[in-house]
Amino acid sequence: MTRRLFAATASAVLILGLAACDDGKGPVTTPPPDLGFEPQTSDGGGDESGASDGGGDAGASDEGETRAAPDIPAPDPEDFPGMDKHTHSGAVEAFRYYIAMVYWSHQDGSTSKLNNLHSEDCSGCDDLIDQVEISIDKDYDWSPVPITTESAEHYKSENYEIEVGYIYIVGEHSIATPDGKVHNIAEEKYTSLGGMTWSNGSWLVNEIQITETQAGA
Repeated sequence: MTRRLFAATASAVLILGLAACDDGKGPVTTPPPDLGFEPQTSDGGGDESGASDGGGDAGASDEGETRAAPDIPAPDPEDFPGMDKHTHSGAVEAFRYYIAMVYWSHQDGSTSKLNNLHSEDCSGCDDLIDQVEISIDKDYDWSPVPITTESAEHYKSENYEIEVGYIYIVGEHSIATPDGKVHNIAEEKYTSLGGMTWSNGSWLVNEIQITETQAGA
């Protein structure tokens, strides 16, 4: 998916993104990519030099036990100006904030704040929550994750109050596993679409689609 998607008409966005219909039964989405990390499928270039134990010990994954939250500050709403305003630009900033919170939740080891940013009907959001919880259960220790905006636009929508298209780059970061290895994660670009609705004084994500952007796009 390329930047040209966001120069297309709103109807083209609907066809390619959130609101494709399945026999008239309602919106369907492509599941978001796994934003976590499965060490058994890759050595991740794991270099034990400078490795962190991620707070992991033999009992770190015991049921009911959680790791201590790292001292990584949450995304600052001041960096997303107008996200609390019922405007088109406010919807864009609120969606950007949501994406930032997805990655921060991996680092923080908690989904409580993220859960407040989407509607109960957002199946794609539930998938992202599941990924965070898997990361927490496996006691992965994430380093800070830099996110750079490449493009952010808004569109008319037939299914939501407004749709937001957002291309962003996730910078290099690392994930430490309880065995003491540090896995370096390369920079990656993602294309996302969000269906947004204003509810009780704030924007909520009603549905989301995230795909990796092809190299060279």
